[in-house]
Amino acid sequence: MDSSDIQRKNIAIIGGGLVGSLNACFLAKRNFQVDIYEAREDIRVTKSARGRSINLALSYRGRQALKAVGLEDQVVAYGIPMRARMIHSLSGKKSAIPYGTKSQYILSISRENLNKDLLTAVEKYSNAKVHFGHKLVKCNPEKGVITVLGQDKVPKDVTCDLIVGCDGAFSTVRTHLMKKPRFDYSQQYIPHGYMELSIPPKNGDYAMEPNYLHIWPRDTFMMIALPNTNKSFTCTLFMPFEEFEKLLTSRDVLDFFQKYFPDSIPLIGKQALVQDFFLLPAQSMISIKCSSFHFKSHCLLMGDAAHAIVPFFGQGMNAGFEDCLVFDELMDKFNNDFSMCLPEFSRFRVPDDHAISDLSMYNYIEVTFSRIRYHEAVQHWYWQKKVINRGLFLFGTLIAVSGTYLLMRYKSPRPLDYLRRPSEWVTYFQNTGHVSL
Repeated sequence: MDSSDIQRKNIAIIGGGLVGSLNACFLAKRNFQVDIYEAREDIRVTKSARGRSINLALSYRGRQALKAVGLEDQVVAYGIPMRARMIHSLSGKKSAIPYGTKSQYILSISRENLNKDLLTAVEKYSNAKVHFGHKLVKCNPEKGVITVLGQDKVPKDVTCDLIVGCDGAFSTVRTHLMKKPRFDYSQQYIPHGYMELSIPPKNGDYAMEPNYLHIWPRDTFMMIALPNTNKSFTCTLFMPFEEFEKLLTSRDVLDFFQKYFPDSIPLIGKQALVQDFFLLPAQSMISIKCSSFHFKSHCLLMGDAAHAIVPFFGQGMNAGFEDCLVFDELMDKFNNDFSMCLPEFSRFRVPDDHAISDLSMYNYIEVTFSRIRYHEAVQHWYWQKKVINRGLFLFGTLIAVSGTYLLMRYKSPRPLDYLRRPSEWVTYFQNTGHVSL
């Protein structure tokens, strides 16, 4: 496909979030005509709404994708390195568990600032445009036509050569693909919800050590805190919805935190804690798998639209960014031929992105600080499980009954066991070397 042919290709990206805007940068670099259709208003000029995490954990995968479009240095400049997890026990004792070597760390990044930077980067390309306030109402991949509803509320048909759905976990593009034969889809809501709180600065500085991801693991509850550049921390409380529903009054909330997170109360402040707790209801978390990620040579899914995951693995954004990078690498390999790139993208990424759902509770060091394929990491996990179980079995044959006891007590758990009991994660990570968040 020569450059003149590329110029004639129009790509419509649905969704101007993190993955959509990064994807637009990759495709605009290839001289395609790129149009992003974003249902929301421009976040650079409107006040952002609460309800989604203010901070994200940027790791190697995400950085490699940003590097490929020349944005890594700009984004990393305002990131806060987190070199370890700081575990807060119920007694108030704190213990640090490093992510890896001294040179290895993940970055706490502002979701809002990152999205703003990506949108600004898109608009630097003369062949790219972002259409804010434009909602997708119809998608017809066979004809290469989408229908969008702008601020004038008049439906408008747009013809394009490729439709890329980057419109999140509840993707409208994916909804249309679900009507196609042989398109597999599954979703699962987990019993836990999440709620965001905040730890303000203290005397103009951080109230806790800033270069850590702070974790309060309890029985079926967990709270984490990531540092912000304004010296505050964004806190996220995870627990079953049924437990959230028990906390009906200010007294209930304060008693609950006094019982499970007593050292966090003076950090957050009683008044702010109660105010933030009742500001919004607990939010749900969903895991989504689908296959394939494409329809013929006309439509493609990326990011949460293809593989929404629960947040405990800390790789949702990074996996979405890597989708963009992998597709760009395939475009190089197949000379921008959609008919070759799209099916190959599904073949290559579906096993990896399905695997990341299973890895959401397991964050191996080799995954966080490399680009080892996700499904290979799952194979490593199964291998470790097999070795552990075999070793315990052989040990059991030597010491009979006590060996059977050890086998039952210490065999490697299933991936979702730790979703139910966050308090056991810490011991498990210390004993096995697995890391989370």
